[in-house]
Amino acid sequence: TVKKLITKEEVRAVSLAKLRLCQDMTLWDIGAGSGSISIEADHLMPNGRVFAVERNPQCLAYLKENLQKFNSRNITLVEEAAPACLDDLPDPDRVFIGGSGGHLWKILEAADGRLPTGGRGVLNAATLDTLTSATEFFENAGYELEVTTVNISRTRPLTDYKMFEAFNPVFVLAAVKV
Repeated sequence: TVKKLITKEEVRAVSLAKLRLCQDMTLWDIGAGSGSISIEADHLMPNGRVFAVERNPQCLAYLKENLQKFNSRNITLVEEAAPACLDDLPDPDRVFIGGSGGHLWKILEAADGRLPTGGRGVLNAATLDTLTSATEFFENAGYELEVTTVNISRTRPLTDYKMFEAFNPVFVLAAVKV
């Protein structure tokens, strides 16, 4: 379901911190899903620009709803598949990859070709496959890479006992172009 595509609040906080956004940057949010990263980045960058790239029709309906609901100001919705649509976007200062639709390597190559020295790419990987592939790309391309594992457990609501429910870990890759 689409609900599962919402980046958990705690993961979002770490991802946004790793992006190190400044007020006037340009951010590509590739695989924008529900738009949670785009929307929060929009609020952190009053003079910035966010390009939310999403191709999944189910996600798009939800994304459009959220953009209205949260009064997004500087978010441009790009309803196309990456990496093909990236050619038409202005160069990014930051790139966030929340989903790649099976085109991870090509998306990373496209982003690498456009990020300036000192630019940052942040990628959330829910699988070891994505983690391995992205790590390999960033290391081969000479980026400074840091991987943070985010393990979240929350109390279950409406139960007699306060027990914790664990979510799957998410690997947050933060790569700086050298």
